[in-house]
Amino acid sequence: MRKGEQTRVAILDAALELASRDGLEGLTIGLLADRMQMSKSGVFAHFGSREDLQIAVIQEYHRRFEEEVFYPSIREPRGLPRLRAMFHRWVTRHSREITSGCIYISGAVEYDDRPGPIRDELLQMVSAWKMALTRAARQAVEAGHLRADTDCEQLIYEVRALIFALHHDARFLQAHDAIERTERAFLRLIANHTVPPLAHAA
Repeated sequence: MRKGEQTRVAILDAALELASRDGLEGLTIGLLADRMQMSKSGVFAHFGSREDLQIAVIQEYHRRFEEEVFYPSIREPRGLPRLRAMFHRWVTRHSREITSGCIYISGAVEYDDRPGPIRDELLQMVSAWKMALTRAARQAVEAGHLRADTDCEQLIYEVRALIFALHHDARFLQAHDAIERTERAFLRLIANHTVPPLAHAA
């Protein structure tokens, strides 16, 4: 990796950390330049604008999310094992983000009513993950792991709601048992759709 590429990666690492802590709107070229002990023009040379930087942060967050959660999960057998892996890896990653913050969630709050390239990028990334979860649920139906009458869209709506509850309880309410309750709720949710019911499945 050339020096310029190394510098860009280092800036992006710092930007991702700052955005996770302060939100995408809290990420500024000046703050990042101070953090990197660089000039503002030096940061601009790598990203061009604050908006370009924010979009690059979203893309990097998504890339890391896929590497940590999505790609390992799709190596699991199709069907319920894969869906479970996706959820459990998501919970594991989110549990580490309790103190720093999740850009998918914080970004959606910041940009839910603000049209533009940043919202478009966030929407694309979050939608891609939702589609991947729904596809895994449908494959579980096709494999006979979930009942044929399972509403996969509704199932994944409820699965995603568990993560939002985890975020709220663990981060805002500081509930020490939030992860345990989330895992338990997922098992109960899946048990309602399994063939036969697997309420105590790992």
